Amino acid sequence: MKVLLYFENQALIAKSGIGRALRLQQAALANTDVEVTTDPKCTDYDILHINTYGVMSHHMVNKAHKMGKKVIYHAHSTYEDFRNSFMGSNLLAPLYKKYLVSLYGSADALITPTPYSKHLLENYGLKQPITPISNGIKLAKYTQDPTKVAKFREHFDLKEDDKVVMSVGLFFERKGILDFVTLAEQHPELTFIWFGYTDPKLIPAKIRHVLKDHPKNLIFAGYITGDVILGAYQGANLFLYPSYEETEGIVVLEALASKQKVLVRDIPVYDPWLKDGQNVYKAGDLVEFEEKMQAILKGDLPDVTAAGYEIAQARDLKEIGQQLKAAYEAVLQ
Repeated sequence: MKVLLYFENQALIAKSGIGRALRLQQAALANTDVEVTTDPKCTDYDILHINTYGVMSHHMVNKAHKMGKKVIYHAHSTYEDFRNSFMGSNLLAPLYKKYLVSLYGSADALITPTPYSKHLLENYGLKQPITPISNGIKLAKYTQDPTKVAKFREHFDLKEDDKVVMSVGLFFERKGILDFVTLAEQHPELTFIWFGYTDPKLIPAKIRHVLKDHPKNLIFAGYITGDVILGAYQGANLFLYPSYEETEGIVVLEALASKQKVLVRDIPVYDPWLKDGQNVYKAGDLVEFEEKMQAILKGDLPDVTAAGYEIAQARDLKEIGQQLKAAYEAVLQ
């Protein structure tokens, strides 16, 4: 079996969740006997596994069908998570939904990260088989390493007693960035660090404003890879992820794999795999985020990181590779 993994504009999406999905899929399938190519000029493949949504993606699907190939669309994106992202995204969202339905509807089968996103796609009227498969996590990458923690603290010139609340994401309102800023304003005694970057020309004015004018205890670190971000996942005091909408949330898996304390918004995507007070903590609104953040940092809530790590273990790339292979076999049959 040979699979063509297709990602349009790889350089443009490299810093996004879909960009990470490419690297994760390649690593997951390396644990199987599936032959993989990313060469769009390849013609001797059995299945086109397509992950992106541009004009060339549409062309690749049409080309695959003309050659009699099977097509699996990886549904990373939905109407719901497109809203409140780029400038003008809410106006374009209904058209974007129609476009997604057209693309997804052209596939023989769909893969999507969670049961929640599968439910959304079914509500769009899509009739193909839809298989929920986590994006996965390269568990060994997040093994505890004090030298990485030291590099993180040195990079940000953190004192020994500084308490750090971190988050990771694009500069989107959907990601909860405005709530993160508010929490920083309410707690000048804490250091807040937001990792990630989006070109300011693409985001609304209210987001650009907070990037320029924000509390001194809040650091917008930009897009950082390597030991510093790995050390942050391990060395921060809390991973707080206030996103309003996700199809999974790869960064949540990264935090869980790092045995970090995790506080997320109580939204449907995390049901049933993340449970409040059992493997993470959840908050329904800004008030509850503030209350639970303080309780976690003070040690007033039980430490559930061991159970959270088990969630990441179940999504190790070795397991994900076998799930992808099974989805490929099913569509060929």
